[in-house]
Amino acid sequence: MKTKNLFLAAAFIISSVMGVQAQNKKEIFQVSGNCGMCKGRIENAAKEAGATQASWNADSKKLAVTYDAATTSLSKIQEQVALVGHDNAGAKASDDVYAKLHGCCKYDRTAAAATDGESCCKDGKCKDGSCKDTSKDCCKNGQCEKKGKKGKSCCANCTKA
Repeated sequence: MKTKNLFLAAAFIISSVMGVQAQNKKEIFQVSGNCGMCKGRIENAAKEAGATQASWNADSKKLAVTYDAATTSLSKIQEQVALVGHDNAGAKASDDVYAKLHGCCKYDRTAAAATDGESCCKDGKCKDGSCKDTSKDCCKNGQCEKKGKKGKSCCANCTKA
């Protein structure tokens, strides 16, 4: 009887741990910015949106986030980062918020748009209206990456957000 109870307890603990791990997601996506102030603002915005970890690299302009998919989403994190003034692979900052950034934080928005790639993804799928087939799972790290028929991107007709 003790062995059976011990086995059931162990099985419960293992399944609980695996269930928690399955909800944690890690994503990396492009975020425009320049300096240490940007780094703090971007990482804080991601955490405010529910990221458990956030690390922005000023050289690569990439934000690595870990979050619990049961409590937030990649699009919520991207939207919050945009709300503090930083264009990213999933959302664009408003002109008003961007204008209020400190001088050293004002990145070249035209260059950022050119390097962000296709911003046609939301929650791992093409955004409604940006692609012919919105059911395709062709997005990774906020950009269309998988190739469809004849080697073309499955989001070949994406529109910039």
